[in-house]
Amino acid sequence: MKITVFGGSGFLGSHICDKLSDAGHHVAIVDVRPSPWLRTDQTMLTGDILDENTVRDAVQRADMVFNYAGIADIGEANSRPVDTARINVLGNVMVLEACRQARVRRYVFASSLYVYGKSGGFYRCSKQACELYIENYQAMHKLPYTILRYGSLYGPRADARNAIHRFVHEALTSGTITYYGSPTALREYVHVDDAAAATLAILDQEFENQNIIISGNQPMRVGDLFRMISEILGREVTVRYQDDPNSGHYQITPYSFMPKIGRKLTPPLSVDLGQGILRVMEEAHKKLHPQLHSEGGYLLPTADKS
Repeated sequence: MKITVFGGSGFLGSHICDKLSDAGHHVAIVDVRPSPWLRTDQTMLTGDILDENTVRDAVQRADMVFNYAGIADIGEANSRPVDTARINVLGNVMVLEACRQARVRRYVFASSLYVYGKSGGFYRCSKQACELYIENYQAMHKLPYTILRYGSLYGPRADARNAIHRFVHEALTSGTITYYGSPTALREYVHVDDAAAATLAILDQEFENQNIIISGNQPMRVGDLFRMISEILGREVTVRYQDDPNSGHYQITPYSFMPKIGRKLTPPLSVDLGQGILRVMEEAHKKLHPQLHSEGGYLLPTADKS
């Protein structure tokens, strides 16, 4: 199939594009910046989701359209409410309208578990609004969709806005982690590769007009996560809990009573959380110490070849 992916240069979007390409699909990436992970079997269209011409051209002759574009960090969304509404909500509607006009076979949208509850601030608001628009486009214009509600993601290609990436970086550089919630907060962290693999499964017809939950299968309290990071590092890490009620993050569950439910989809094989954090730690250490290389299990200075 020909699949267009808005936001395909980002953390999750780039992994989705790789899985789609590996499965033999023709992938076109649309993003405001060129993808640093662009493959030779993928095409790149640099442009803004709010540009009508860019959006219209991107969806022409596409069988399916994936939307992973927008502001995805809760803190950033809370500090940029107007931009969040403009990029996340208006951008979503512009893509929906282009898909309707182009008669795209299905629209796939990256949502969040935060749509279920009262946490998540303006980020949650934007995702809830997007879901309502998508469902109404299906009801009024017969545009098929699949909404994917992702849990807490981590893994390669993440930046400082990603929670586990930030925790590991702070632990390595300062020995101190700042967390805006409490140690009892519960999360189901899911490795981005597992999330991308599960996403590939929704191409099947049975997932049309469905709301799907994609999260981890290892529930863990944040305090235990920090202890795991400390044990992997082999030294004590100081954690500063802010317990900020305005952070936008939930405590035990993102769920409150909502009439629209979703099916949970988890891959049969998944990356162990401890192993996944170890890989994140190794990548972070390499970036912090580029002068070192691994040899026989030891970190040694790279020889000067000048």
